[in-house]
Order: sequence, then structure tokens, then C-alpha cells
Amino acid sequence: MSLPSLKPALLGLMLGLALPLSTQVHAHGGLSLADDICKLTIGPYTMHFTGYQPESTQEKEFCEDIPAVGRTVVALDYIEEALRPLPTEVRIIRDTGAAAGAEGNLDAITLLHIPAKVYPNGSINFEYDFTQPGKFVGLVTVAGKEEYVSRFPFSVGEPKGTSPYLIGAIAVIAVGAGVFFLRGRKSTTAGAA
Repeated sequence: MSLPSLKPALLGLMLGLALPLSTQVHAHGGLSLADDICKLTIGPYTMHFTGYQPESTQEKEFCEDIPAVGRTVVALDYIEEALRPLPTEVRIIRDTGAAAGAEGNLDAITLLHIPAKVYPNGSINFEYDFTQPGKFVGLVTVAGKEEYVSRFPFSVGEPKGTSPYLIGAIAVIAVGAGVFFLRGRKSTTAGAA
């Protein structure tokens, strides 16, 4: 096989590898990544969510899963001015595996509770020291004419599994390299004979 006929195959291989490894956004309930900021959706409202772990990740932000156990600092900043006069409540609860909104007795599974109050400056800041890894749920409730609840599951200190896309990409590279070198070896052997 000549070099010009290999170009489409190599181009296809490169594209096949690049697509699965492209950046992906995984929404966790009401939390999503948009335009490089984490937005928490609560009914018709949105907040900017920022999390930090000063002792382990210094100034690196996260917006979904928390990388490690330890002291965690969270800032919720209102995006709409309409949120400023509305009482807002924040809870972090253990994820019991119950269906969304069917947690039952919240007090029994609550790790952190910030009672509803008005934040005229448009920012809610709090800290929590996660002492054990696991799965949790954040609940942000805004009360106005109607009550809106954003429920977003997250994990703390749990290792990320190997991505099936990464495994697939490695398999494609291995097969492609094998085919490429075997064909190159055959044409070299045929030319020597």
C-alpha cells in the first residue's frame, strides 16, 4: 500500500481518536457547565456555583464532583437581581439512593443546613469539612410566589473510573498501529524479493 493511500486511513484514525477525547459536559441535576462557569438552575433562576478546597487543590475551582475529602469552600452567586429579595435555603444531605425529591426525613440525613434567609448582596458563602468520601446531594431552595428546589447529586473523594472512551481510543490506536506496521512490513518484504 502506498503512502498516498494511507493518508485517508490515518486521517480517519486521528479523527476517531479525537472525538471521544473531546471535552464533555455532564450535568448533575440542576448544575451544569456553560461558558466556563458553573450554573445552578433553580426554577426560572440561575446562580453561579464555585467550589474550592484550599488545603488540597489551592485555588483550583470545581463545579460538580469534589476531588477529595477535607475542608470545602462553596460560593453561590446570584446571576439574576430578582433573587436578592427572595429567601434561600441550602442543604447538603447524604445520598440515600431515594428517587429525586423523595428523601423523606431531611433532618436525619442532613450534613449541613443553612436556614432560609434573604441575601441582599447576592452571594451565599459556606464551608463544610467532608470527613469521608461518598455520594451526597445539594439542595438549594428559593421561596417567592412559588418554591423552587434545585437538587444536584455529587461525589466527594471518589476515584474516577477509567473512561470507556479512553479504553476504546487505546484499542483503536493499537489495532491501527498493528495494521499500519504489518502492511508496511509486507510491502518491504515484497520489494526485497
